Amino acid sequence: MNWLTNFVKPKLSSLVKRRSVPEKLWNNCVSCGNMIHHKDLKENLFVCVNCNYHFRMSAEDRIKLFFEKGNYTEINPDKISDDPLKFTDKKKYKDRLKEYRKKTNRDDAFILIRGKIKNKEIITGIMNFEFMGGSMGRAVGGAIVKGAKIAIEEKLPYVIVTSSGGARMQEGIVSLMQMPRTIAAVDLLNENKIPYIVILTEPTTGGVTASFAMLGDITIAEQGATIGFAGKRVIQDTIREELPIDFQKAEYLKDHGMVDIVSHRKDLKETLFKVIDHIN
Repeated sequence: MNWLTNFVKPKLSSLVKRRSVPEKLWNNCVSCGNMIHHKDLKENLFVCVNCNYHFRMSAEDRIKLFFEKGNYTEINPDKISDDPLKFTDKKKYKDRLKEYRKKTNRDDAFILIRGKIKNKEIITGIMNFEFMGGSMGRAVGGAIVKGAKIAIEEKLPYVIVTSSGGARMQEGIVSLMQMPRTIAAVDLLNENKIPYIVILTEPTTGGVTASFAMLGDITIAEQGATIGFAGKRVIQDTIREELPIDFQKAEYLKDHGMVDIVSHRKDLKETLFKVIDHIN
């Protein structure tokens, strides 16, 4: 028995041992329930091949969507001190920042870029949902303002791609102050007649929606994107009424005059180029 247990059984186990399956090999579509191989999903720009549901897209993939390799440069954000309120919940805010910086290899939730779409040079800001839900704190507000100033100096269109849960609670009132700060930056763009285009993606909510995100000269939304201030359930519980199924979706907002264009992701780059070409 010892011979069987100690030698034969381990030998057989090693021969029939399962291969480890890579994580995230398959993705389940939350809209239609279809299982999609990750490679197929990536090749289709993270859009379900069955029902056209748009999965969230990382900031890095957004950059690849809009710009060819070598056709853009990143603009370094201004350095600011972290944690103005010395905030702590279950862990220190400074430690959370370190964690997300390591995870995303980014300083914060906004990537500022100078690049070309075809022959049109633009300044672009892309919000990074993977960094604390794309929340807006002092660093994000500062980067948005910096992008506006560069666009004015160089007389280039300013494009912002939003994906955010809103203001960053760990920065309290400092975070809320970024709302009027970014609105003032948009006013400067208007005064200097610089085109300002916003692309709303899944999700765009809270203080971001209540400030710079809804002030574009042209507002484009990605198909099916959730766009709003408070959540649908919160509103329903407050007004005690059932809301439409598509409430706060891009198509609903377009029908009610809050969005100019709803675009499928595969058409987004061309749509943006046509808008810039028309207004610039």
